[in-house]
Amino acid sequence: MDLFGDEAVWSDDHEGMSGETLRVTAPAGVFYVKAGPVARREHDRLLWLKRWLSVPDVVALEGDALVLADAGWRSLERVPAGAGAVMGRVLRALHDIPVGECPFDERLDVRLGRARERVAAGLVDPDDFDDDHAGMTPEQVYERLVATRPADEDLVVTHGDFTPSNVLAPPAGWRGEGGAGAEPVLLDVGALGVADRYVDLAVALRELDGPAVADFLEAYGLAEPDEARLVYYRLLDELF
Repeated sequence: MDLFGDEAVWSDDHEGMSGETLRVTAPAGVFYVKAGPVARREHDRLLWLKRWLSVPDVVALEGDALVLADAGWRSLERVPAGAGAVMGRVLRALHDIPVGECPFDERLDVRLGRARERVAAGLVDPDDFDDDHAGMTPEQVYERLVATRPADEDLVVTHGDFTPSNVLAPPAGWRGEGGAGAEPVLLDVGALGVADRYVDLAVALRELDGPAVADFLEAYGLAEPDEARLVYYRLLDELF
């Protein structure tokens, strides 16, 4: 892209962003570039979510390429101390956004329809399934999702892939201008939309362990997770 100049260095070796993202080091700074259909989805959601929470700044959208500024912080995947509590607070803030304000629909009808398309197109790799789903085919996963679909949905504004790697946190003790603190930054919001809160809870609790689980639940404000919904939405995540 002409935006970066001839001296720019491109790399897919980075943290915190999805594998579809390239890191660009240029004289003007560090940037991240996403291309393809996900770029437009991400762009629209970033602009909307910026009203509510901290997200990467959009530098440009050229054709099917989205350019994001680097926040300069590390993902919680690399800073495990306190990760559970930080993730709980961030997710609580996201889920507290009024559902009626969100124009993006990720309810089960939508997600199952997209899952069916991915399975039919051969885009789901069963080798990537979690241990408790090992040996299942993508078709079997989809059939189980349809057969065990919950009767209702507890709707909130969801992230869609709420893992430690998708939350950037400022360094411990960081203070901004005028002594102000900084909020964690949410990455990879291309699947953000109105859906059951367990879309996020299931993925987050799968990724956390030890004391981080209790810290997460306390910060989020949930004493007893619904195990059946955790199981269902972990299964759904296998197809994405």
